Amino acid sequence: MRLVVVAGSTRTAAIDGISAAGADADALRHTPSADLEILHYGEPTRSPVVPVSPTGCPTPAVVTRAVREHVGFDVTAVDAGLARPTGAPTVPLGSEPGDDIRTAEPVPDADALFDRARAFAAGLHDDELAIAETIPGGTTTALGVLTALGERPAVSSSLPENPMARKRRVVEEALSASDLQAGDAAGEPVRAVRHVGDPVLAVVAGLVTGATETGTTVRLAGGTQLAAAAALARHAGVDAPLSLETTSFVADDDSAALSDLADDLDLTLRATDPEFDERDHPATNAYVAGEAKEGVGMGGALAIAAREGVSMATVRETVTGLVDELLAARAAVEPSP
Repeated sequence: MRLVVVAGSTRTAAIDGISAAGADADALRHTPSADLEILHYGEPTRSPVVPVSPTGCPTPAVVTRAVREHVGFDVTAVDAGLARPTGAPTVPLGSEPGDDIRTAEPVPDADALFDRARAFAAGLHDDELAIAETIPGGTTTALGVLTALGERPAVSSSLPENPMARKRRVVEEALSASDLQAGDAAGEPVRAVRHVGDPVLAVVAGLVTGATETGTTVRLAGGTQLAAAAALARHAGVDAPLSLETTSFVADDDSAALSDLADDLDLTLRATDPEFDERDHPATNAYVAGEAKEGVGMGGALAIAAREGVSMATVRETVTGLVDELLAARAAVEPSP
């Protein structure tokens, strides 16, 4: 099993109230880069931040890293337009961060990104791939793509209360800027990404397409953003079996309507509960309260742990230990108030 994590940025994340993937605007820009470092090394190396929400909820990367410490699966990180450099090894498939989707063409090179990712995946020799993402603001761009394709317009959120009304307004403005109506990009996935998506979605859809063309089993390790990428792949003609492995936090989010979306797209849905309510710790408590929910392959990693016989109790203990270490290291280098 290889986990491919596609990391990138979109200026859509800077819209107020859209994302909780960073303690402030500057930290948010570093989040995907730091996520890759945590996944590879267990801590940020080049990135100057430990990704936490404004309330202190840690990045889902710590959960995926915790599972990796017990299972040891391979990881390939793909740069699909990082806003800040990362110390983790990456495959560069993107160039620039995506623009705000309220501009006419936020991803002008969507076709090139899709083609590069398709070719890259076709050259891999793994029997099975899990594909994940890290991009702040990605649920809003996912909503844009689903709407443009004419699919069910429902996504989750990194915030406890999903700001769907705000996201829908942003998507309406984005469609207007590109002179599109809902469903106008049906059967034209690259057009959907170019006008209302982000570079990560273009790359994930290309990876899914290229991998399935060579007979590789594909597991989508994530929530509604990965469902949106699956929609793009379906509209590109992919009819191979696809599974969507997510967390119970997303599956239980009624506003996301993930089960219905999976049915629409013929995805086999698997939701894993890490049972974080069994552990009283600030990190796990934040997830139970509805923050973060998914990202950086968290749901896919939990599914791997379950398949490999790693107990959720073991995962929880490793997660809280990693978070304690990361926050202690951050406190040691931060100046005193």
